[in-house]
Amino acid sequence: MKFRIAPSLLSADFARLGDEVRSVVAAGADLIHFDVMDNHYVPNLTIGPLVCEAIRPHSSVPIDVHLMVKPVDRIVPDFAKAGAGIISFHPEASDHVDRTIALIRDHGCKAGLVFNPATPLHYLDYTLDKIDLVLLMSVNPGFGGQKFIPSVLPKVREVRRRVDAAAQAGGRAVWIEVDGGVKVENIAEIAAAGADTFVAGSAIFGAGDYAKTIAEMRARLAAL
Repeated sequence: MKFRIAPSLLSADFARLGDEVRSVVAAGADLIHFDVMDNHYVPNLTIGPLVCEAIRPHSSVPIDVHLMVKPVDRIVPDFAKAGAGIISFHPEASDHVDRTIALIRDHGCKAGLVFNPATPLHYLDYTLDKIDLVLLMSVNPGFGGQKFIPSVLPKVREVRRRVDAAAQAGGRAVWIEVDGGVKVENIAEIAAAGADTFVAGSAIFGAGDYAKTIAEMRARLAAL
């Protein structure tokens, strides 16, 4: 299994985002995770398409945009134009989930669905053949630096079961991403449950040496 590490800009130094993006890419990041909060769907306000467009020239890896906004569809084309490679959204924030997935794909981006810790997985019954990514939140969204919620691990295992079953039946390859409280000490446990893509914010940006932290994460994953 190929593992991907996606540092979350939510924990970066916002006064020097271009430098931060270049630093984590040089340190071995596979993706740049870009959290968009609207102070409506979640109780916080972060960054929008203009910032995505500004950092795009600084990143040689895809920008993984996580939309915590409601409504969703209005902002999707803006992020696609701004250089997003992946756009994920919460199904509860869309009036028509299929339409939003199609909108993302029609604008040339990979599409993902995001599940909060208490959000049921039944949306996958109708969408797994249309998406590229399932993002499982292991904290309740809205703020960085929260502790990992262990009860999400069975959910990760269930998504892995569904993704593998669909692949064996000829379905598309779907990444399983986990976001929230991911760090060196627990990344192997999360991977063992079935995740292949890991969002880490404070664990990376709060460390003095980004490359060392990412290398330690990869070492834990390699030992599985």
